[in-house]
Amino acid sequence: MPLLILAACAKSGDIDETGGVAVTRSACPAVGIPAQTGDITLFDPPTSRDARAIDVVATLTNVRGSCGDLNADVVANATFDIEARRAHTAGARDVTFPYFATIVRGGNVVVAKRVNRVTVHFVDGQARATAQASGGAVINRAAATLPAEVIDRLRKKRKATDADASIDPMAAPDIRTAVARASFELLVGFQLTGEQLQYNATR
Repeated sequence: MPLLILAACAKSGDIDETGGVAVTRSACPAVGIPAQTGDITLFDPPTSRDARAIDVVATLTNVRGSCGDLNADVVANATFDIEARRAHTAGARDVTFPYFATIVRGGNVVVAKRVNRVTVHFVDGQARATAQASGGAVINRAAATLPAEVIDRLRKKRKATDADASIDPMAAPDIRTAVARASFELLVGFQLTGEQLQYNATR
């Protein structure tokens, strides 16, 4: 799944999937915005796609990830800003946008998804307004942890004279599969209709 933004929590003492010597890898999921879901455009009338009919445009930005422990689980959270602007500034107005938070495992398996709403308030005469929102999920720590055998193979120190000295451990299919299975992403974006997604992809 293509991403616009990626960030991750860091925790020392874990393993990274870059192969070779031990570096850091975290059970905390990366956070990001799937491509084409970070913007939403509302039209007036709703069926028009003429630029002159653009009513409100909003952008999901400043995504920040955090995580913590809850017994045998990892609690992940993403906070972000909704920055909106409207074409007509007369009168106070509330505009509500649907957004999703989803957990993806291994880059393509949706484990869980929640849809929520955030409201941006414009005061009379104001063209721009901002609101904050968040989305989170609970991930089983064991599922996000590499098996000990995989960790040992990634950490294995190799001498230049070893037969496998030039072989990246990540080249092994079983290692790649194990790393993918233990990799999670917390993705947030606007909950768009098919037509809105198409508009974002082709504008």
